[in-house]
Amino acid sequence: MRPTEIRRGDMPGPKVYGVWWGDKGVLKQKGIVTYSMSPFKQRATHHLIRNYILNGYRRLSGQFVYWSIPFAIGYGTYAWAKSYDAWQNSKAAHAHGHGEH
Repeated sequence: MRPTEIRRGDMPGPKVYGVWWGDKGVLKQKGIVTYSMSPFKQRATHHLIRNYILNGYRRLSGQFVYWSIPFAIGYGTYAWAKSYDAWQNSKAAHAHGHGEH
C-alpha cells in the first residue's frame, strides 16, 4: 500500500488542462475594460483649507444655537461644581460645619 501525497496549494504543474488564476500565458480576453485617471485629476486636497474656511464657517454658524446652548449649560455646571468643591475643601467650609469628615 502506498501513502497518499500531501495536497499542496501552490500552482499546478505544466500538464494541467485549465489555466491558473492570473496566468499571463493565455490570450487577451475581449470585453474587459480598464479605467484610469490622469495624475493631474487626482488632487484630492486641492483647495482643501480655503474651501473649509468658507464652507465650514457657513455650516457652523447655521448650527450655532444647537451646540452653543448645551455647551454653555455644561460649562456653567462644571464651573459651579469646581468652585463648590473648592469651597467644601477650604477652611471656611470646615469652620462653617459643611465639610465634616
